[in-house]
Amino acid sequence: MGAALALAACGSDADDTTMTTDTVDESGGELQVTQPDPDAVPVDLPETEMTNAPAEEATPAAETPAE
Repeated sequence: MGAALALAACGSDADDTTMTTDTVDESGGELQVTQPDPDAVPVDLPETEMTNAPAEEATPAAETPAE
């Protein structure tokens, strides 16, 4: 019982900060915004538009037996 109360107390200290951005969430999911990290590794994202492969070109993966 004491452990449950200790865990409940830990969750109440979190500050809910609302951040806004000019980015549009087109995925329909939950957009997560964070502060920029100056120590983060820079990543170059591709500018190519992603499209699905046509169904007639898709080939199923070969099944391998479980060991």
